[in-house]
Amino acid sequence: MSDTKAPDSSRRSERSRRAIYAAALDLVAEAGYARTTVEGIAARAGVGKQTIYRWWPANSKAAVLMEAFLDLAEQAAGAAGGDAVREIPDTGDLAADLRLVLRATVDELNDPAFDRPTRALAAEGVVDPALGAEFTAKLLEPQLQAYVRRIEAAQRAGDIDPAVDPRTALELLVGPLHHRWLHRTLPLTHAYADTLVDYALRGLSGRP
Repeated sequence: MSDTKAPDSSRRSERSRRAIYAAALDLVAEAGYARTTVEGIAARAGVGKQTIYRWWPANSKAAVLMEAFLDLAEQAAGAAGGDAVREIPDTGDLAADLRLVLRATVDELNDPAFDRPTRALAAEGVVDPALGAEFTAKLLEPQLQAYVRRIEAAQRAGDIDPAVDPRTALELLVGPLHHRWLHRTLPLTHAYADTLVDYALRGLSGRP
């Protein structure tokens, strides 16, 4: 009796899917969103373009890129010991918790694997409102809601003024970080992240 096993189609499909993710992210980083095509992604991944159209039938290029970004974030979170939508830890020390997550964001934004494709997709989102809205809803908003939940917990603990709007408060933290990253005004560092936390919490505490 032969011990030869039939090929594992699910494993082959997973390899192909990951090759497509990598190809999409590489191409959008190299050529920009507008010049990235389904045909180019398929060729780089070593699959037929019909595979992409079969797996992502609606708005295939955008759908592939969104899924690739979500997978990239999930892989990074897994490597850090978290889940795809990382909750900000609540150790009882709000400043330390915020420094931890902002430092991790700095590391992510400085990583070429994130930086180049994120810039390309963000730039396209400026001129394509539908893509920009999808980028925000699927990738950015879940992260922002984690800040909202942590700030609300800090309000319940008395660390932040209960009158503070959590959404505005989180923008004091992430807004300057992304401004510096987007415009490359100055280096993006852990020290800068720590300073943002210090400055923001002085204004949010509501204490004399």
